[in-house]
Amino acid sequence: MLLITGILYVFLALLLVFLVLGIVVYNRFIKLQQRSKEAWADIDVQLKRRYDLIPNLLAAVRGYASHEQRVLENVTKARAMAVNASEVKAKSKAEGALTQSLKSLFAVVENYPQLKSAANFLELQKELTDTENKIQAARRFYNGNVKDYNTRLATFPDLLIAKQLHFKAMDLFEIGNSIEREAPKVKFD
Repeated sequence: MLLITGILYVFLALLLVFLVLGIVVYNRFIKLQQRSKEAWADIDVQLKRRYDLIPNLLAAVRGYASHEQRVLENVTKARAMAVNASEVKAKSKAEGALTQSLKSLFAVVENYPQLKSAANFLELQKELTDTENKIQAARRFYNGNVKDYNTRLATFPDLLIAKQLHFKAMDLFEIGNSIEREAPKVKFD
């Protein structure tokens, strides 16, 4: 009888340890998941700022380079695609296309010295550069949080609990190819 009681206590103690471990691991996953969502919201804020700057930039360029309609339309289309993308992979791809179209726009601007020296354009250029830097920082913060979360999902014993609770890996915010990885060059000499 004493042996059975001892085994029962050991069993209950082990059960309690596993229950506490499960709760701790679950709470850790929730914390990492929430941090990643918060980091994604930071990216969204900076991308919205970028999207809001682009129409002003286009308006400034349009007055000087009205015959460059195709380039202006490409930037507008790329902006619309980026605004409407919702999943991380789709947003990454759309942001890469937007960056490429902005590079084309700035290449066109090189042909218009009066535009390059206009105060309004220079201020927009400065704002866009600042925004690009903030987007880059927000991407790094998001990817760091997602990396921590995904690492926890793949490590023992957390992976056992994660599978049981149906936690899924999150996507990193990556730019597709090496050309798209570069921020648009907005500095004019």
